[in-house]
Amino acid sequence: MTRKMHAREIETDAALVRNLLAAAFPHWAGLPIHPVPSSGTVNALYRLGAHMVARLPRTDWATGAIDRQERWLPVLAPALPVAVPRLLARGDPALGYPFGWGVYSWLPGRTFVAGELADEVGLARSLAALVLALWKIEPFGGPPQRRGDLRGWDKPARDAINALEGLLDGRALRAAWEESLAAETWSGAPRWVHADLMPANLLLESGLLSGVIDWEAAGVGDPALDLAVAWNALSAHAREVFRALVDVDEPTWIRGRGWALCTGLVALPYYIDSNPELAANARFRITQVLDC
Repeated sequence: MTRKMHAREIETDAALVRNLLAAAFPHWAGLPIHPVPSSGTVNALYRLGAHMVARLPRTDWATGAIDRQERWLPVLAPALPVAVPRLLARGDPALGYPFGWGVYSWLPGRTFVAGELADEVGLARSLAALVLALWKIEPFGGPPQRRGDLRGWDKPARDAINALEGLLDGRALRAAWEESLAAETWSGAPRWVHADLMPANLLLESGLLSGVIDWEAAGVGDPALDLAVAWNALSAHAREVFRALVDVDEPTWIRGRGWALCTGLVALPYYIDSNPELAANARFRITQVLDC
């Protein structure tokens, strides 16, 4: 059974996955099934044999991603310098499990803990290559990214700052957040963004980015969304390497920092007990923002 993180989360385990497979895809039901340890918050993951993974939404607000990924991952994948999952099959609600679920290809590589890589420069370069490749993909017709506008997160961010009073420097956090909100908004054409480039979604081989998972929030919008990776996955020197390669204007860079700060602020009090790995990354990116 995977750990619960949300109030309305549906409990899943390997036995449920095997029963779902037996009902929908009996040719896979005899494969070994193992829960995948992950700090991800949207899906419970189960390794199926050597080459597949089942992804089961944890709660009602996590549904709907399969449709988007089935439509758009085949469009994005050929243009990207890294591997992305392929949807192999989709299952319907059954056996008391209330959501649609999917079987995807398993990608090789490992996730990492931000701040613990011996050499971040290679990662910075491969992240920049990914972001630039996404920005070059034709955006028109693509779905809006799902995070919305940074200003729409003002109340959640301020509520989180208040909740973290005594744990972090509230005055410094408010100043950094207000600077982010004051940055000029994006006036160019929308661009494709992953919108959730966190260490838990980045797969490395030999220190370089080899694959990216969890495309639930992807779509077209402000390119600053994917600049947040400069603070949630990189330290200061590698961040400057990344910045030089993506070559964005100052307001866009500041909005990217704002997305890193906002997502860290909102995540930390929510996951501080239920998801210590994600909470640790939230602290990392908040610290990186305040130190830069």
